[in-house]
Amino acid sequence: MKDSSHHTPVLVWDAPVRVFHWLLVLCFAGAYVTAESERWRLLHVTLGYTVGGLVAFRAVWGLAGTRYARFAAFVRGPRAVASYLASMWRRQPEHHTGHNPAGALAIVALLGLAAVTVAFGWATYNELGGEWLAQVHETAGNLMLAAVGVHVAGVVAGSWMHGENLVRAMFTGRKEGRPGEGIRRAWGALAALLMAVVLGYWLLAWREAPSPDTPTVPASQAAPNQPAPRS
Repeated sequence: MKDSSHHTPVLVWDAPVRVFHWLLVLCFAGAYVTAESERWRLLHVTLGYTVGGLVAFRAVWGLAGTRYARFAAFVRGPRAVASYLASMWRRQPEHHTGHNPAGALAIVALLGLAAVTVAFGWATYNELGGEWLAQVHETAGNLMLAAVGVHVAGVVAGSWMHGENLVRAMFTGRKEGRPGEGIRRAWGALAALLMAVVLGYWLLAWREAPSPDTPTVPASQAAPNQPAPRS
């Protein structure tokens, strides 16, 4: 059910939030589908590290960003989440110009799971522990995929119940709200800088990649012991 008192398209999502969102979608999807392939290991690791950088950026922007990007603007307690879900059940959903309380819960879960996945992936890649590190990394990745599924289902349900395209809003930055509720700046230059940093990192990672024609030699065989000199 669409709230007729919120009918003016206003700028809600700044450009850095939108670039972060779609880069995270791309990187997580790419890292997940390449997780079991040794051939695509460099791509998997590169995308995983990119996810880590994106999460770090979002944590900072969640404290210093624009109105609806800040965690303080959308993270709510259990009562607010329950109230919103109850309004959805009654088919009279509460309208929130930014993230709704249930969506905010999914976002916090995604960021937390992404951080855990990257941290244990880094530890696994650098062989800092036993097989349990890889198990935690894989489990966190699967939980993150489940959280993505819940988030997507919520977006579909919210778009239908509120009568607005929430996916399109994450492209355009505009949602329905009262005049004066929108943010003043899109921060396009910062979004361009974020994109440039990510692309620059990808270019550097691939420039340092070994040639496909270079045979892979185990580290234990890279420098064989020389025979001892005769006396």
